Amino acid sequence: MKTKYYPDADVLVILLRDDKPKYGEPIDDRIIMHYGEDGKPVKIEILDASVTILDLLQPILKQKPILKATTT
Repeated sequence: MKTKYYPDADVLVILLRDDKPKYGEPIDDRIIMHYGEDGKPVKIEILDASVTILDLLQPILKQKPILKATTT
């Protein structure tokens, strides 16, 4: 799995496999799933990533806050 962030467009792309996508389908208004010839997911495209990722993480962050790094 590889990730690539495009700051100018605020898009995060998660590559699941090296196959070329054949088609994509929106999961919702900010997430697009791309599929290969075999119909299996190849890539996830997250639009408005800076907001979308935080929205996705909110339930986790409410349960388990991020610990601050300590310096020694």
